[in-house]
Amino acid sequence: MSDPFLYTYPSPLEGYENLQPLPEELSEDGKSFKNPETGVLSDSYSKFTSGVTNGRRGGFDIHIYYHYRSEYERNFAKALWNRIRREFPELRIYKFWDHPVGPHTLAMFEVNVFTPAQFGAFIPWLVINRGPLSALVHPNTDDGDELRAHSQRATWLGERVPLDLKMLKEFMDKKREQENGTKA
Repeated sequence: MSDPFLYTYPSPLEGYENLQPLPEELSEDGKSFKNPETGVLSDSYSKFTSGVTNGRRGGFDIHIYYHYRSEYERNFAKALWNRIRREFPELRIYKFWDHPVGPHTLAMFEVNVFTPAQFGAFIPWLVINRGPLSALVHPNTDDGDELRAHSQRATWLGERVPLDLKMLKEFMDKKREQENGTKA
């Protein structure tokens, strides 16, 4: 039987294979399970894990889109961009684009988060304050696979915006050629 997926996935239980079974006891609400208390917080609270980069580029990119021909959306996006710069100055906030760039088919601006704490503060804030705008949230991973980051590993706030994935694939192919010193 062939694998129907484009990508392969490691088991979510990798590294947890030979542990004691988890308790089946329910919490007081009668619906959730009681978990064992270890007294140790997951490393995921202090640094990005599972292949998300913790480097100069930032752990996650957030692209916030607007229809550049809509005066209302353009004005809302510009106001949101200004608010983010004021409320979250520790984040990297990029140029406000008034036209589509790269694989992005709508105008947008980009925000980078560098820590799980920044992600945990900014994403819920954006869910509430993004108004009519859509946002793509994608990881920057150690493997550098931009195509996978913008597609299979991406998540959306609001309506999904079509991306020019062919452009990203061509970019990745060219990058591999340069790294390998060959032509495809």
